[in-house]
Amino acid sequence: MTADTLDRLRLARTEGLGPQIFQRLLARFGTARAALEALPDFSKGKLVPPAASLAEREMAAVAKLGGRFLFLGLPSYPPLLETLYDPPPAIALLGDPAALAPRAVAIVGARSASTAGRRVADALAVDLAKAGLVIVSGMARGIDAAAHLGAMREGRTVAVVATGLDRPYPAEHAALQARIAAEGGAVLAEAPLGTAPLAQHFPRRNRIVAALAMGIVVVEAAQRSGSLITARLGLELGRELFAVPGNPLELRCRGSNDLIRQGAHITESAEDVLPNLPEAPHAEPLFTPRPEHDASPALALPPGEAGQVFELLGTAAIAVDEVVRRCHLSPSAVQAILLDLELAGQIEMLPGNRVALTGQA
Repeated sequence: MTADTLDRLRLARTEGLGPQIFQRLLARFGTARAALEALPDFSKGKLVPPAASLAEREMAAVAKLGGRFLFLGLPSYPPLLETLYDPPPAIALLGDPAALAPRAVAIVGARSASTAGRRVADALAVDLAKAGLVIVSGMARGIDAAAHLGAMREGRTVAVVATGLDRPYPAEHAALQARIAAEGGAVLAEAPLGTAPLAQHFPRRNRIVAALAMGIVVVEAAQRSGSLITARLGLELGRELFAVPGNPLELRCRGSNDLIRQGAHITESAEDVLPNLPEAPHAEPLFTPRPEHDASPALALPPGEAGQVFELLGTAAIAVDEVVRRCHLSPSAVQAILLDLELAGQIEMLPGNRVALTGQA
């Protein structure tokens, strides 16, 4: 535990402070410590960091489990996660960080999978692991569990969980979670320790699964299932999409069959996956914080410049790059002004690096 990692965890755990604001605060203030010191006044009391003792307690508890934290903006953070619109500021890890390899494939699908579906997922995981790929999945029953188990026979796997690391879910997967961490794989959790398996946490888990992989293979997914959320998020990130064809009479196959109709690669074996993967995954961050050693003070923003930016905004979204072009200010000045407006509740940052008024201005 270092002072900087403790500061980063406090910033990440500040109630009401999301991943995007976390990034922009680091970019503006240079270090987590500077951001923490400025935050109460800067946010007009709306954002109050937790006490250092609480962050210390959480870090000690994760260490007692054998885990560690990875922080956005530090070298140990997985580059592919930085491609997310809202990458986790802090993520807890059990196991080997080296398992977070850039060459990985996600295998996801139905919890109530058929025997045939589980066999397909297992075989795909085995053969893709033999080819040197890490297999990523979400630790759920059915297809996820089959993919994790198959991968471990020939290589490594990464499990992304929707709970805290101390709350394996489902409960019967506690041994599987421990085995993944012990056998060269990794278990990742964005949620703090003690977090229960609530419905709203699973889509957030799915976006991490999608980001960590070069391609996503869907095996047996019903319409409007979580696996289709993962597939959609993967497409938004530029990942390759694969789907195993299933029985059209089976409800649990209708979503995966729809993916094929929409252009996903028809997949029956690893040979359908490997030739369609890129040589290297796209890993360009959507937002790059200022280097940690550059602790420049907050920018002084003349009212005229802030007003100039504000006048360009409306309820219809506009690209931040377009704002920069029109107002002729530096990108760093525009980002600082937008941060002020976001913390004041006057604007909303949207996917694709776009911005719009909230209607509360």
